[in-house]
Amino acid sequence: MALIDLLGVHKHYDLQKILVNVNFHVDEGERIVIVGKNGSGKSTLMKAVSGKIDIDEGERITKQDLEIKMLDQVPKFEPGDSVRQAVERGLQELYDAKNRYDELSMQLADNFEDKKLLKEHSDLSSYLDHHSAWSLDDKIERILVHFNLKHMEEKPIVMLSGGEQRRVALAGLLLQKPDILLLDEPTNHLDVYMVEFLEELILKEQYTLIFISHDRYFIDQIATKTIEVEDGSLREYRGGYSDYLTQKAEYLRTLQKQHDNLVDTLKTENEWFARGVRARLKRNEGRKERLMQLREAAKTNPAKIRKMSVEIQREDKHFNRDKSVNKQKMLFEVENLGVTLGDKLLIKGFTTRILQKDVIAIVGPNGTGKSTLLKVLLGRIKPTEGVIKQGEFSIGYFDQHRELLDDSKNLIETFCPNGGDRVNVRGANMHVYGYLKNFLFPREFLDKKVGTLSGGEKNRVALALLFTKNVDCLILDEPTNDLDIPTINILEEQLQNFPGAVILVSHDRFFVDKIAKKLFVFKNHDGLIEEEYQLYSEYLENEKEQREIESIVNEAEKSVPKKMIQEKPKVVKLTYKENAALDTLPKEIESIEADIDKINACLADPECYGEKGVSAVAQELAETEALYEAKVEELLRIEEKLEEIEAQKA
Repeated sequence: MALIDLLGVHKHYDLQKILVNVNFHVDEGERIVIVGKNGSGKSTLMKAVSGKIDIDEGERITKQDLEIKMLDQVPKFEPGDSVRQAVERGLQELYDAKNRYDELSMQLADNFEDKKLLKEHSDLSSYLDHHSAWSLDDKIERILVHFNLKHMEEKPIVMLSGGEQRRVALAGLLLQKPDILLLDEPTNHLDVYMVEFLEELILKEQYTLIFISHDRYFIDQIATKTIEVEDGSLREYRGGYSDYLTQKAEYLRTLQKQHDNLVDTLKTENEWFARGVRARLKRNEGRKERLMQLREAAKTNPAKIRKMSVEIQREDKHFNRDKSVNKQKMLFEVENLGVTLGDKLLIKGFTTRILQKDVIAIVGPNGTGKSTLLKVLLGRIKPTEGVIKQGEFSIGYFDQHRELLDDSKNLIETFCPNGGDRVNVRGANMHVYGYLKNFLFPREFLDKKVGTLSGGEKNRVALALLFTKNVDCLILDEPTNDLDIPTINILEEQLQNFPGAVILVSHDRFFVDKIAKKLFVFKNHDGLIEEEYQLYSEYLENEKEQREIESIVNEAEKSVPKKMIQEKPKVVKLTYKENAALDTLPKEIESIEADIDKINACLADPECYGEKGVSAVAQELAETEALYEAKVEELLRIEEKLEEIEAQKA
């Protein structure tokens, strides 16, 4: 069912055209992500959908009584509200509907033929179904726990940080479940566990959703449609982020083919035009005009193709990591590190070495101490216990406060503090515009004051400035916040080409997967840190599976009668035959592996299998492989039994 249509919509601010003759359609149950560069018009499109801005031309057609709600970047609350009151404030209509439904249910028990009551009862049932509002109290408890708000539910909302207030506002909107929910960067200020809960909730409750996000895994999990905003126009792709990349690459190939055809046509037309047939001048005025249009199109298309190629190639680099690195130089040697701030233990007994080519992501839930670890490495916080030995090297630091920047300077003054218009980038002398173009800044930005830029633009400037520094180690705290996906692609490319060590804190799973070669994982709030050598998304999947297994085991233990639990466990021992097999089986397996290699070599040699017969050699291979499987299975069974014996001793 269609909920909203934008038809032929135009929107401009001063002389800048943001949306030009765009059409946009939303059906019930769709989850649409809007992607594009910062400043391309993503938020403008969302506000046009919500009706928060007036459009210059075109139509906005909505279903009657359509309820649209939007998560504001800076949420507003009633003065004096506690966290719980703020979450519950938008739910009064739902509570009233549920109370009225219960009243009607009791009345209908005695008067079940009253058509008016039956109609109201049915309408309320549909309303509560649509808003998933049958057990609001349970849902409030669940969302407070999963968004880490439960411990502060009685705290005044004004005492919360900006990120915490955003979580409160998001919780309230999710519980209200309007007809269309609009979310601008909903995963900002959420850790990966909160994002996982948000994904599950959105899919389970079947929200109709329009959202903007740079979290590519979140997009891939949630979106049913991707809308790209570029040059005032919209282009639609089916599915989430991976589908978008595939379809965009196909569009790029089509564009290239169209351009090749265009060049061939242009060549033919130029040959005709060069002949200068004067007699046809008047009749062929239209053809000349088309020729001029072809020439202009041929000039512009290759640049567009090259630009899109770079974007696709950046994404294709995902997971291609250079593992053959020289890790001889030691940067940090951490021994038994402990940090307590106030009465809160953040880091406990952490020992590690950070080397010259390490690329490390520090990950874990909010509030566990990730940024604290960065500040300890920077020397800004002194450890409570333990030692950090540091080699001779220089550090470049990026944080959300953008302390590298001076708001009073323009971009040329920022990058060329000693005058001129050249900047040194790791040994290469470049024009400042040539360098900033790589970070998606147009030439007219060079004279802009840093203080006039948006948060995302300031982050781009800070990152671009960071990569001009001649340092051995980069330390980055949430570098992808406020960045659009094209800029994150550029950041990833810069980090992959950076010759030194990289230590970063991030909740962006895709970004961490793409960049990090090692993880420092804060698992809980107990101060313990684990070192892991795997993709972060794989680590999270394994962790989730482990939680599910533990839950199943706990449920099973609850269902076992106490008598059975109290029985003395049976003593497990290896038999004489199993002890002997433990010594002989590894050699037997090794010998069988050698036999399999010989048989495979025979199958690859016509002279060998010609002499024995292909069928006979294949049969021999099948029998040998079956014997190998049986021996391996036997060895694994004995080793599992041995582990059980060791656990029994412990």
